Amino acid sequence: MFTDSHCHLNFPELVSSLPTILQAMSQARVTRALCICTTLEEFDGVHQLALQHDNLWATAGVHPDNEGVREPSLDDLLALGSLPRVVGIGETGLDYYRLNGRSLDEMAWQRERFRVHIRAARQLGKPLVIHTRSSSADTLQILREEGEDGSAGCAGGVFHCFTEDWHVAKAALDLGFYISFSGILTFKNAHILRDVAVQVPMDRLLIETDSPYLAPVPYRGKTNNPSYVPFVAHKLAELRGVDTDEIANATSRNFDRLFTGVLSA
Repeated sequence: MFTDSHCHLNFPELVSSLPTILQAMSQARVTRALCICTTLEEFDGVHQLALQHDNLWATAGVHPDNEGVREPSLDDLLALGSLPRVVGIGETGLDYYRLNGRSLDEMAWQRERFRVHIRAARQLGKPLVIHTRSSSADTLQILREEGEDGSAGCAGGVFHCFTEDWHVAKAALDLGFYISFSGILTFKNAHILRDVAVQVPMDRLLIETDSPYLAPVPYRGKTNNPSYVPFVAHKLAELRGVDTDEIANATSRNFDRLFTGVLSA
């Protein structure tokens, strides 16, 4: 019923308790989850989760904030993205939150890494999983420069764990992207985000945990896991004045539509 469109089940906080988490997911009616790759070094672990469990899928990519890791080439991403049960490219994007004294010019390596992911996704015909933090203008500009305008032949994808305002959301939607909300939506100070959540069209919504991070209320501050994604759906339903089941069904349909062929991958 519920689909967690973004989690990190391979992270140590979760993988050591995987049988318990999978049972909790079943009890919470969370029927599927997408396991997100953040380095090439961890890809095999992420991929194995998808191969071993018929309700899990995987992506291939290197997080923009990861330094000191193997840099992905176009050939790397094309090869990994072609493997069974790999349904997206990312997590990718830009993150200027921790510049550590560097200028934006010195973050050119991040922008080039992002472009490599976009090109791989377009060649594979698989969607991008976009991370953007303190960098939305450049994120949108690079997507446009790489031809991502929502037309035929574009990769498309999702802006995951969305934390921006409506201006950024509208721009992402205009480029053909989906918007995914996490447990942040349940936080008391998330007023701007809740305003965005009621404006995104129902057929472009996704929900996620980004676990093990960002556990929703009433578990805020604890280790998050995919069984908590219904709390995000419930908050979305409350904000939009609909039943939680309607959000669950719509976001699961959207997940299927975005990650083409996910049920048979």
